[in-house]
Amino acid sequence: MNNLTTGLHHVTAIAGNAQRNYHFYTQVLGLRFVKKTVNFDDPGTYHFYYGNYAAEPGTILTFFPWANIRQGRAGIGQATSIGYSVPEGAFGFWKERFDALGIRSLPPTERFGAPLVGFFDPDGLLLELTASALSDARLGHVTNEIPAEMALKGFHQTTLSLQSIAPTARILTELLGYEPVGMQGNRHRFVNPLATAGGIVDLLEENDGRKGLNAAGTVHHVAFRVPDDTAERALLEKIRSVGLQVTDPIDRNYFHSLYFREPGGVLFEIATDTPGFMVDEPLDSLGESLKLPPQYEAYREQILAVLPNLHQ
Repeated sequence: MNNLTTGLHHVTAIAGNAQRNYHFYTQVLGLRFVKKTVNFDDPGTYHFYYGNYAAEPGTILTFFPWANIRQGRAGIGQATSIGYSVPEGAFGFWKERFDALGIRSLPPTERFGAPLVGFFDPDGLLLELTASALSDARLGHVTNEIPAEMALKGFHQTTLSLQSIAPTARILTELLGYEPVGMQGNRHRFVNPLATAGGIVDLLEENDGRKGLNAAGTVHHVAFRVPDDTAERALLEKIRSVGLQVTDPIDRNYFHSLYFREPGGVLFEIATDTPGFMVDEPLDSLGESLKLPPQYEAYREQILAVLPNLHQ
């Protein structure tokens, strides 16, 4: 099997205040709070997961919210925007909502023939809404304020900012199975032919761009989907065969992951679809309680004592 990835699995970013992040993504954007856990490497810090109702790979945006972290800067060597798919006709709803809630947004534009609007989260992370002509059967999360016909469906694309796109393009095409489909100015689009949705990666070539600073309001890493451990092990061997440094698979409870930094500087993750987010709580109560990895369960009370309380 030549193509072992099937699109985006999740994107992980860095935030500052945990309550502010939680409110924005659940109340303003209406995403489902899929999982409340901790950073496996820093259990005194939350790890939040947001997605659609079914918590499908390709809809999951995650955050490490570190209080008092400095402001980051989007730039070269990073994923610099995250795009969501929305139903056609949703732009008026979201424009009015952003204006009413004081959300900083950009003028609507068009990209590769599809209407798009950009806006910023409270930490300055650039998000985009695209009404794509591509079929997207994913169901967004419905709230009291956001009906199904307006809800965010899941990822449409992510954009990587690079000094030169050629080395990264080779990784996408030769290792991850993406195909180039066009360019618009200095933006080069790549699509995963096996992805039913959430399969687009844009490479933005900025020869004189400024290097990014990874802190609040920036993306930490981009994760690509594989179906299972067998596919992940096969891809691990492909990555090693081209001389890239890559981790062994790591158990993240909800998926198994390996990590490597592509030549342009962006941290890539390969994540399995299995076992999924229902491994430790049922679908109808996802995100309602703090879930800890086994190695930290004995320290639950100490961890709870340092984590900030969340309010609806």
